[in-house]
Amino acid sequence: MANIKISKPWEDKNLKVTDEKVYANRRETIKKLGLVSSGIIMSPLGINNSCQNAKNESLKEEGKSIKALKNVEDNHFSFEGMMDLYPAARNEKYKLDRELTEEYDATHHNNFYEFIHPDDKNIYNVYKYIEDFDNRDWTIKVSGKVKNKGKYLLEDIIKKIGLEERLYRFRCVERWSMAVPWTGFPLSSLIKIFEPENDARFIRMVTYANPNEMPGVKNQTWYPWPYVEGLRMDEAMNELAFIATGIYGKPLPKQNGAPMRLVVPWKYGYKNIKSIVKMEFLKNQPETFWHKIQPSEYPFISNVDPVVPHPRWSQAYEKMIPDGETIPTLKYNGYGAFVGKLYS
Repeated sequence: MANIKISKPWEDKNLKVTDEKVYANRRETIKKLGLVSSGIIMSPLGINNSCQNAKNESLKEEGKSIKALKNVEDNHFSFEGMMDLYPAARNEKYKLDRELTEEYDATHHNNFYEFIHPDDKNIYNVYKYIEDFDNRDWTIKVSGKVKNKGKYLLEDIIKKIGLEERLYRFRCVERWSMAVPWTGFPLSSLIKIFEPENDARFIRMVTYANPNEMPGVKNQTWYPWPYVEGLRMDEAMNELAFIATGIYGKPLPKQNGAPMRLVVPWKYGYKNIKSIVKMEFLKNQPETFWHKIQPSEYPFISNVDPVVPHPRWSQAYEKMIPDGETIPTLKYNGYGAFVGKLYS
């Protein structure tokens, strides 16, 4: 694609695509100015920046401004000026038959293998090891059978689509479960922006993987990093499929998959890929991370089903976090009215 200028907040609100080479040069500009290491935050209005003149000259060559970014609260992520989007209005169509899981439990019981530390035997302690993860200035690379290929700024996506809150059940293949208020937008709205070709039948999604920032990637070298998951196109276009950027009315913490993750509540948790950096539209079904490691235990579809056991345990019941209350597993995690027709 030709280079297209990213719209500024006071200009055209239509979503733009950043050429990959331009984006790479943009990051080099930041490094040369010393703004990452020094902690200086750049504003598109150029306020309170001692390097403003040098920055303006450099940016003039690129023909665009650098978005203002900042880390927020307890390892949360946000773009400057977007905190007023949280909490988002709740979509009352998506209701729950159970109480919400406490925020602390939902943000401290996370199985995110990229952050598992070799010296910690508790795989759910990943929240302790996310401090080196740099999730600022996030982009998603889009490729494959789509009209609009390129790199997209998450900030522009959010401004284009908007945010809403949905209450969803969450079911892990290991039988624990939660009830969570996610903030984000429908995956179908994002897909429409990319304009898939008629023969695009699957979406392959890829998680960020940097051994310098993620102890699990660095030390668990036997895994086929990066983490990869996928959906059929009809699944991805279903109204339940959701891209989450927040939780409990706040931006996502890093351990929950910041700054953007997939939420497909009728499937087991490992299908809900975190920290997405790539989406590829394909004609054929992609290989996925856990299926490649153990195909008999982690099929591509992986819908929640009480009568289909995992090879090593029954799926007939689940245990609510944190007290372990045992409840019967519902087919499609209780979302049959929304997705049952996809598998008839």
